[in-house]
Amino acid sequence: MSQLIGYASGVFDLFHIGHLNLLKQARAQCDYLVAGVLTDEASCHKGFPPAIPLDERIEVVRSMSCVDEAIVDPTLENLDAWQQIGFHRLFKGDDWRGTSRSERWERDFGTLGVEVIYLPNTPHAPSANLHRLINHL
Repeated sequence: MSQLIGYASGVFDLFHIGHLNLLKQARAQCDYLVAGVLTDEASCHKGFPPAIPLDERIEVVRSMSCVDEAIVDPTLENLDAWQQIGFHRLFKGDDWRGTSRSERWERDFGTLGVEVIYLPNTPHAPSANLHRLINHL
């Protein structure tokens, strides 16, 4: 039997418990977890640039025991990552569920036999809240 490979991408800026929860939940549902760390350019969907440089964000993610491999992800579309890795499960936070992007992921990845799994977010820990707090200091 082959390994079940999972993929979870994110900005992983100002690493917090929500990030850790997502990665641990994803790892519990696959044999090998690859984490994609979005470039600054791909992170623009958040409405603000990352506070932490990409090389530092990827190093933090790489150091997590629940992550088997971390790669730079230049896009939110994830098809490039699938072509590179060949993952079987795509993990996303449930805040993506019902968006036009999630509908596209479900359609595109469904034709490839990849399961899109939405994991519950940690309600009090979104990065946007941390950015707002820091900007008010």
